Amino acid sequence: METAFSLTQLWHHLAWPLVRMLMYISIGLLFANFIEALNWTRKIAFIARPLTKFAHLSPLTGASFSMAFFSGIAANTMLSESYTKKEIPKKELILANLFNSLPTYFLHLPTTFCIIAPLIKSAAFTYMGLTFSAALLRTMGISLISHFLLPKREKTAVGQQQTHVESDLQTAWQRTWKRFQRRIRKIIRFTVPIYILFYIFIQVGLFKHLTHFMADHLGFLSWMSPQAMSIVALHVAAEFTAGLAAAGAMLASGTMNNREIILALLVGNILSSPVRAIRHQFPYYAGIFKPGLATQLILFSQIFRLVSITTVTLLYLLLT
Repeated sequence: METAFSLTQLWHHLAWPLVRMLMYISIGLLFANFIEALNWTRKIAFIARPLTKFAHLSPLTGASFSMAFFSGIAANTMLSESYTKKEIPKKELILANLFNSLPTYFLHLPTTFCIIAPLIKSAAFTYMGLTFSAALLRTMGISLISHFLLPKREKTAVGQQQTHVESDLQTAWQRTWKRFQRRIRKIIRFTVPIYILFYIFIQVGLFKHLTHFMADHLGFLSWMSPQAMSIVALHVAAEFTAGLAAAGAMLASGTMNNREIILALLVGNILSSPVRAIRHQFPYYAGIFKPGLATQLILFSQIFRLVSITTVTLLYLLLT
């Protein structure tokens, strides 16, 4: 009976989430490769063209930006494929990954808003507006940094803009499937052991101890009320919804006002983000990119996220 329970637990908490993640990665990989095989990257890059032109980013980065509105995995896969084939340098890969903050935000916006709005009511609009401002600030900031870090791209003649003849669907699919088989083997080789290792970390309580340690050392937030501190602690030590539930209860009872709730959620967002990035992002990032590169991308992403959300939090604190 105990063995059956353990097998069921392993399936629900390890095997099925791993299979589901690999399915999403596979779909993203197929989609990105198919778009590339059809030579549509320039066509779908039009959304980001004004920004990429100013930032001296390639059409491939623009295509990834456009793709990120629909699938973050497909967008990152496109960047990884371009970097592997040396179509973009490492510097542009890092900047492009950071550049995709805005479409990634929009991708998760409906789900996030549907969770937040019923719990904190009107405060949800202000909170979402501030987090959107942080995502916009990151993308604008990366555009400015890229403008100075990357060399200006030379204009190509109109007749030379499309260097490959567009493939028909059957030929494009054959090329896609061949690339997919080669790439997915590498992804599985990295993703599966890393995911299992992180599952073991979770089971032995490594992340739990880390988040509790962070929650227990929040003395520098003494300027916040005890109620707000409890929301921050729940945000860090438990899950985002736990902090939201506490915020909703305190808002409904009149214990805290909208401003206090929003500040508590923003601070909780800042403090909890790094651990969640390592726990949830790294396993699939290490499959799409190499583990060392995945670590660098997550590190840069968290630094820019920390700076942007801290900036909007300070502005909100000072202006309200």
